[in-house]
Amino acid sequence: MQKIGIALVGYKFMGRAHSNALRQINAFMAPEVPVGCTVLCGQTPGPLRVAADEMGIAEISTDAFAAIARDDVQAVDIVTPADAHSDLALHAISLGKHVFCEKPLALDYPEAKRLLDAARAAGVVHQVGFNYRFAPAVQLAKKLIEEGKLGEIRHFHGLYQQDYLVDESFPLVWRLQKKRCGYGAHGDLGAHLVDLARFLVGDIAEVVGNSRTFIKHRPIVESSVGLSSVATDADTPMGEVDVNDAVSFLCNFQCGAMGMFESTRMAPGHKNGLVFEINGSLGSLRFELERINELWYFSRADAPGEQGWRMIQVTESMHPYIDRWWPAGHVIGYEHTFTHELYEFAQSIANNRPAKPDFADGAACCAVLDAVMDSVDSRGWEKVIQVD
Repeated sequence: MQKIGIALVGYKFMGRAHSNALRQINAFMAPEVPVGCTVLCGQTPGPLRVAADEMGIAEISTDAFAAIARDDVQAVDIVTPADAHSDLALHAISLGKHVFCEKPLALDYPEAKRLLDAARAAGVVHQVGFNYRFAPAVQLAKKLIEEGKLGEIRHFHGLYQQDYLVDESFPLVWRLQKKRCGYGAHGDLGAHLVDLARFLVGDIAEVVGNSRTFIKHRPIVESSVGLSSVATDADTPMGEVDVNDAVSFLCNFQCGAMGMFESTRMAPGHKNGLVFEINGSLGSLRFELERINELWYFSRADAPGEQGWRMIQVTESMHPYIDRWWPAGHVIGYEHTFTHELYEFAQSIANNRPAKPDFADGAACCAVLDAVMDSVDSRGWEKVIQVD
């Protein structure tokens, strides 16, 4: 079949993760569906060329809109800051190109809904980058829940902790600017928790939230690298942080379950500490991202005196995606979640089928994020807009 040529827009942290995933799809997942990065897009020619050479991508472009319009580009993969998502996605959709977009889909729900409506009207494949859904342990959790192993779901507890903003000298990067990122820690980290909760438990009906910005001014620098940039010059000018450092909220799910969520980038000692636990009438599940190959399971069906938490090593050939990789026990990692999600995107294009999670999931996530921030302002419970 014809190669699925992809214009990758963005070349830093997420760009590297996605370019690696695109290289691995044909090597491990689906050799029969040719897919690859046709052109790498960015704003600064020098660093863009260096990044492309390191990623093994021949062509670059500083005009993403022109690159998306190329005849040898069938799809666009958007990994820019959130403020650029809408214009890029709408341009691609208008040309009939398929779109993969990193989360959060947009700066707010109305913008996300606009993208969803446009993608549906155009009939293109559309997917949002909630990569943690594609950890085999999370896929197994979904299977166990659907099989009724947990019974009636009663609780979802989600926690996502990082510490890269604890240092007050960390600069005012785009993730700390509302006009660029939209939601702060709430969208950077909390969006993942919201999507996992929706994926595993169901839609969220109402929320009540709390938010803090602990460090209100940070150094302004011309550029930064990754999640470890520090401005050390005492004379560096300061700028205002206008997004949250941490957000917590309670929720009620449509199914009747209760939820508790916390996302923070101010938790010393936590590098990428995403954890969730789900409790039901018949059992419980627990997952920790930093132990990505493990799923913890407790079943009330076990005999009295023999009940206890068991750790399932999710590396057997019958587990989702594992048969494409290594023998049992030869663990996989963070980067494989990107390969799995982009593999599913390519399969959706090749087989003319809907992708998941799609822009509806992206819009639904934004609806929850918006409702939480509305609740912070109103200091009360807020209903969540439901997405069809």
